[in-house]
Amino acid sequence: MTDDLDFADTTDFDNADRGFIASLANPRITGADGAPVWDTDAYGFLEQDCPATAHPSLWRQGRLVARHGLYEVTAGIYQVRGLDLSNMTLVEGDTGVIVIDPLISVETAAAGLALYREHRGDRPVTGMIYTHSHGDHFGGSRAIVPHGRDGSVPVLAPSGFLEHAVSENVYAGTAMTRRAVYMYGSDLPKGPAGQIGCGLGATTSTGTISLVTPTVDVTRTGQRETVDGVEIVFQLTPGTEAPAEMNFLFPQRRALCLAENATHTLHNILTLRGALVRDPRIWAHYLSEAEDLFAGRADVAFASHHWPTWGREAIGGFLTAQRDLYTYLHDQTLRMLNQGLTGAEIAEEITLPPALERTWSTRGYYGSVSHNVKAIYQRYMGWFDGNPAHLWEHPPVELARRFTADYGGIDAITAKGRRHAADGDLRFAATLLNHAVFAEPDHTPAREALAEVYERLGHGAENGTWRNFYLTAAMELRGRLAEAAVDIANPEMSMALTVDQLIDSLAIRVNGPRAWDTRLTLDWRLTDQQRAWRLTLSNGALTYRTRALDTGTGAEGGAGTGTGTGAGQGQSADLSLTLTKPQLLGVLAGRGLDGVTVEGDPAVLGRLTALLDDPDPRFAIVTP
Repeated sequence: MTDDLDFADTTDFDNADRGFIASLANPRITGADGAPVWDTDAYGFLEQDCPATAHPSLWRQGRLVARHGLYEVTAGIYQVRGLDLSNMTLVEGDTGVIVIDPLISVETAAAGLALYREHRGDRPVTGMIYTHSHGDHFGGSRAIVPHGRDGSVPVLAPSGFLEHAVSENVYAGTAMTRRAVYMYGSDLPKGPAGQIGCGLGATTSTGTISLVTPTVDVTRTGQRETVDGVEIVFQLTPGTEAPAEMNFLFPQRRALCLAENATHTLHNILTLRGALVRDPRIWAHYLSEAEDLFAGRADVAFASHHWPTWGREAIGGFLTAQRDLYTYLHDQTLRMLNQGLTGAEIAEEITLPPALERTWSTRGYYGSVSHNVKAIYQRYMGWFDGNPAHLWEHPPVELARRFTADYGGIDAITAKGRRHAADGDLRFAATLLNHAVFAEPDHTPAREALAEVYERLGHGAENGTWRNFYLTAAMELRGRLAEAAVDIANPEMSMALTVDQLIDSLAIRVNGPRAWDTRLTLDWRLTDQQRAWRLTLSNGALTYRTRALDTGTGAEGGAGTGTGTGAGQGQSADLSLTLTKPQLLGVLAGRGLDGVTVEGDPAVLGRLTALLDDPDPRFAIVTP
């Protein structure tokens, strides 16, 4: 509903335009192969009046996030906005510039830095800061700190950054990337009937992802660092929008960076692409703490997305509304689940306070009240709602076949679905037609009927990610598969993985049934880390132990400190490899054992890799 929204209020537009300096002379950013990575003109259509194919509130948000260029936040602080999903902030120091959050892609980050230098001078980069561990805040880092400059520029990040930055892209990275195509609508045509943004920004760029390793860890709230003469005071906020995240104040500039903890939308407790469920209770706590620590010391607050907020009173009101939003959703969900309501029931029952409903910055453009409430329920109660009918349901295809049979066959259930859609009950129409498609995925009338329903649901959605999910689903039902725009398999991400994470990345690919009767042990002795890992495959499970190498001999010594239930370290392994971590990555990439010291049977490695399944980056979502 939009009846209570003040569309005449231009405050957000005034703030989004404030401090504008210039935009790119060439709107298209391309990669080394000439393929487009980003096009700043792609969303020009949003300057038109809102059409019938879009929710007016989401159209308004789309217009705001499509603004692009270099902006002055306050004296000595600038932002590049609208050149990627996220913002890049540049803070001028005594001799150069400190870059905060270098976007997703090397190409967009390079374009943003060039735009800044064009208008502020060719200042050298004297520092880089990652606010948190999501890829849209570090992927362009090699444009800021090129190869060969590692270690010459301080790179600051919250404690735990590297572990979380790489693990999210490994354990469930393929599935998350596939679903992110739906969430961001990156493969949809840009236009009034297609992709108009995702609420948090326009969409994701499609360039080269990189990762420069941090050199300075922020480990506590109140920690102070000085970079190029600029004093920074940090607040750690782990477990909020990201597992490793931080806010920070520039006291000399009276400017507060809120990372992604407070943006101009309701954020996600659980993203539709998939992630660990976040904790809205601790999120709200850290917003209160930020207000206590910093609000009276800042005249402007900016974030890694959207536009800044100016004025101490406005900053306080903004933080209070964000804090109350997450607190309310958390506490009311707990209140109602303790009265016996399920997540789906709470999502239908809950209503935000009128003051929050009327506030633009708390609207559900990226997260939504509906899916956030279900996520909070999941965090505390898990997937099971307590109803035993849901404890052992048939999987989707078998359930669909039974529904279809009970409704009189595929043509009958399709007709009933169309009838519900015509009556305006799009939600139940989607349920029935989804059963039809899962029962007979090649039935063209059912696919088209469901695509039409998804299209209507998308066009009516205020939430940008819901719109993108619905419209991408409709596109795929009509025969065009959405392709992942971001490649997470890059060498720097692999190098950033710990050896434990490398083993975990193999373990989750073992085809258990095929490996039931295979038993093997494999030693990795990494001379550059002075540690050894014993991998054991038994009963279809790949486990490991680790211990220190005896310096100078390459022998194993000391007590085991890792996890797993492998064979005793005193027994000889079927195969032992003595090598460095870069050599190990080469071995795992299939480049052979050249330069590696080998003891035992080299065929063991092939026996293990033959049992690994490759993830499928194009798995079906709206069909079985």
